Amino acid sequence: MEIARRFALLFRAMIFQFAHFELDIDRIELRADGVALPVEPQVFALLRLLIENRSRVVSKDEIVAQIWKGRIVSDSAISSRVKSARQVIGDDGQAQALIRTAHGIGFRFVAEVVQRSTVSFAPAREPVPGEGPLPSRPSLAVLPFRMVGAAKPQLPIADALPQDLITELSRLHWLLVIARGSSFQFRSSDTSLEAVRQKLNVRYCLSGVVEMSGPVLSVSVELGDTQTGGVVWSERFRADVGAIHEVRNQIIAAVTSAVEVRIPFNEARRALSKSPENLDAWSAYHLGLHHMYRFNKADNDIATGLFERAAAIEPDFARAYAGLSFTHFQNAFLRYSDDPACVRLAQRFASQCLERDPLDPFGHFTMGRAQWLNDDLEASLPWLERANALNPNYAQARYSRGWAEALLGSAEASHLNIDSALVLSPLDPLVYGMLGVRAMSYLVLEDPAQAALWAERAAKAPGAHALIEMIAATAHGLNGDVGKARAWAGSVRARAAHLDKADFLRAFPFRDLPTRARVTGMLGKLGF
Repeated sequence: MEIARRFALLFRAMIFQFAHFELDIDRIELRADGVALPVEPQVFALLRLLIENRSRVVSKDEIVAQIWKGRIVSDSAISSRVKSARQVIGDDGQAQALIRTAHGIGFRFVAEVVQRSTVSFAPAREPVPGEGPLPSRPSLAVLPFRMVGAAKPQLPIADALPQDLITELSRLHWLLVIARGSSFQFRSSDTSLEAVRQKLNVRYCLSGVVEMSGPVLSVSVELGDTQTGGVVWSERFRADVGAIHEVRNQIIAAVTSAVEVRIPFNEARRALSKSPENLDAWSAYHLGLHHMYRFNKADNDIATGLFERAAAIEPDFARAYAGLSFTHFQNAFLRYSDDPACVRLAQRFASQCLERDPLDPFGHFTMGRAQWLNDDLEASLPWLERANALNPNYAQARYSRGWAEALLGSAEASHLNIDSALVLSPLDPLVYGMLGVRAMSYLVLEDPAQAALWAERAAKAPGAHALIEMIAATAHGLNGDVGKARAWAGSVRARAAHLDKADFLRAFPFRDLPTRARVTGMLGKLGF
């Protein structure tokens, strides 16, 4: 698909229509026969989650992750929200005409839904002579950390750690990191986010506090949004003062991973509040990521349009092309499209990203994954290793290396990379894949009990697609749990009836022939 320079896909929010109701995502409004109904925010969010994923059962774990942002909640709290959702749309636990309970797994929206998407083509906005430049990419200032309490003045971590963070975060080519000479002028304990924004013109600020109590060192880190004054992410680290170098490395890895995930999420949320015609290249890109990580065909198509728009506004915007490589990879890998051109486009757009920025880890990551579509796992490894060399804390590249290693039969090497990815990015959009790879590695090791355990977690994780459920069905079958194997196989057929064992082996080409034979045999027994 050629990138339109004069026209771009503009996205406005969707409306989901079912029975006599309308769920308006743009207005955050539930209407019955055109009349708005009072609905609690969490209930609205639950309805949206179930309707957007109506092709499958949404697990309780996914509901907690999406509605409560991973906080620990009781089953009764989940049941209460489901009950409220049913009541507001005229359903109940006995009829289950709209929301059906899958006992022991989760819930599924079963009513017929008509999706009205206000997607339209419109001319891309031309710059007006005399106007200032379009908004720049996300920017960040790392301030020197403050020493409080009984912390020893001679401890170098308060300056050394922010300096290390500036160096590491500068590897993220999508992020503009202010140099130490400017950001280190803010040493006052009463420095406000507003002051940082006004002086340095940045969207984000990373600050920290170092405290020592006896032999224990405590470091608190906070990522703030300078425009809203809100906290985007925070974490506290503790260690024995003698382990200062170990905790230093731990903090650098955790902060880099959090910035990689949290800022794009925050940028997407900011872009959602803008009118489509006012999206600049970076807003369109981050909104594209928001849709790309929903892992369904409709959102993947929207993401493709938004990445095209970003590239049309800024033709040298490397990451927009990496985004296009990712969405075309999804089209081919998950069979959203049978067009053979998707394979070629996934590699072409990754190449175009690297032509514009040869040091972008995301470009090397997408180029590596594009090799999978040609069944060349070995060729993917150098690209993925390069992505991690450019950014050692890039969780998705580590996960992808683990993916290829598991299929090549190197289960132990796969475990190391998957464990590292899960530590670096425990809330990553691709966590379901990380868990799924761990399950596949245990299939290679002929440990079906562990494979079933990890596959169950993978299939219930947010974003998990039908191929992940096929891993769960296979693992449970090989572990002798026929009931769970058939349940997951049934869910696969409900979501993607076209998938069969050939599709599974095309997506997961096990090089180990005995493993391949066991997997193929079980898929056959399950009716694929």
